[in-house]
Amino acid sequence: MALTKLRQEIDAAVQRPVFDLSREELVQEALRNGEGILAANGALRVATGKRTGRSPKDKFFVDDATTHEELCWENNQPCTPETFERLYRKMLAYAASHKMYVTDVYAGADARYRLPVHFVNELAWHQLFIRNLFISDETVPMDAEGFTVMCMPGVYADAEQDGVHSEMFVIINLKEKVVLIGGGQYAGEMKKGIFTVMNYLLPKQDVFSMHCSANVGEKGDTALFFGLSGTGKTTLSADGTRALVGDDEHGWGRDGIFNIEGGCYAKCIHLSEYTEPQIFRAIKENTVLENVILDEEGQPDYDDIALTENTRAAYPLYYIDNALLPSVAAHPKTIVFLTADAFGVLPPVAKLSTEQAMYHYLSGYTSKVAGTEDGIVEPQATFSIGFGEPFLPLPPLTYAKMLGERINKYGASVYLVNTGWSAGPYGKGHRIRLQYTRRLVNAVLDGELDKVKWESFPVFGFQIPTSCPDVPADILNPRNTWEDKEAYDEQLHRLAALFGKNVAKFHGLITDYILSAGPKA
Repeated sequence: MALTKLRQEIDAAVQRPVFDLSREELVQEALRNGEGILAANGALRVATGKRTGRSPKDKFFVDDATTHEELCWENNQPCTPETFERLYRKMLAYAASHKMYVTDVYAGADARYRLPVHFVNELAWHQLFIRNLFISDETVPMDAEGFTVMCMPGVYADAEQDGVHSEMFVIINLKEKVVLIGGGQYAGEMKKGIFTVMNYLLPKQDVFSMHCSANVGEKGDTALFFGLSGTGKTTLSADGTRALVGDDEHGWGRDGIFNIEGGCYAKCIHLSEYTEPQIFRAIKENTVLENVILDEEGQPDYDDIALTENTRAAYPLYYIDNALLPSVAAHPKTIVFLTADAFGVLPPVAKLSTEQAMYHYLSGYTSKVAGTEDGIVEPQATFSIGFGEPFLPLPPLTYAKMLGERINKYGASVYLVNTGWSAGPYGKGHRIRLQYTRRLVNAVLDGELDKVKWESFPVFGFQIPTSCPDVPADILNPRNTWEDKEAYDEQLHRLAALFGKNVAKFHGLITDYILSAGPKA
């Protein structure tokens, strides 16, 4: 199959390509180039400079005849074909005068849906990141009809002349099958750029694309964990008693689920071998450590957030002892929606009806805290459709309908798990202990909670258990943990009102029985 015109131009422009280096060779290249230093555990420690996280305001889709009627422009930013062309030409010129690292990998562990991706990277450590995060399979011929990603931090945009917002840019051209990334080193832009592409391609093949982690029990029971960054997807799916399918991105097709990636991109803040042993032990030779501070002995200090709280480790999936390879599994029996509620009012676990599951999927709630210089904090609600709105190019209802259809067809049970605060909001209460969250999740997966009494939770209307082995009964209903019950009730109604305000945009688009499944403020 012939290469596309742009792919031919890109390959011709790269005058000094370095092809398909091993992970070990890429570490040595990065060290020689001064891109990072070697940690005592053998990981490559790098710093990403000004950008220590994704830059959603700098991400664009080319608005053309192919995409104009298909994409949801309420959630995504358009740019003109001319903007793409200017920055594309800048990258071609840059590639002609700089050494580039080139490799071919796949996204999608199920061969029927896999996407070939041709990466052209300026930095050796970016290429190592790609080799860790995506799937390499030399036994399968590379299909020329895949996507090409050009990632060159040394190419900066001129916001005014180029029609973007800053020197940083991520531009996805679905028609030409090219992704441009420039002006920043944060490697997560490459990972999420391809995830966004898959969220465009997979629904067209009747595959539900999901921002979730997944694992499988000894009996073949699959569980999914949806959640925004920081809610516990990676932590809770890394369970020594269950096989890990993947920690972040999956597709749900006619035969079951599959991992979109071949590696893990774990948050490292406050990581310890005691609380997260599998992740801790996976950080070893050839792992990429992003923005992690090293101590005088070269050991990672995961509590030091001098550069950012968003410290990360990127390693291959097989670094996890009980990873499932190939990363495909049966239809899920259990679906968990994760939230970190900083208001301190949601229960640590609740069971949802199908209608409530649709409502909470469309809400995609978690919360964050906003600090002031004198330390005063107040929770802020964050709503992200599908627990991954920045990565959903199609209208949100496209994905929500696929979720509802699959819940009904395969009979999955859906739960809401709060990994956030108890006994008060952020600043007054405390984070729910990880050991309790793990115990509750395991009780859900093992069927232990099927044997206990459940009761209705006020305002939100879902069901909560009255007991769980090895978990204090008081914390199961968060109102019990607050000294000031009136303050709790006020905060609960406040959060419910925020849900109602957020979901108002779906009035007239979804059925009343889904809208009525939400909280009553």
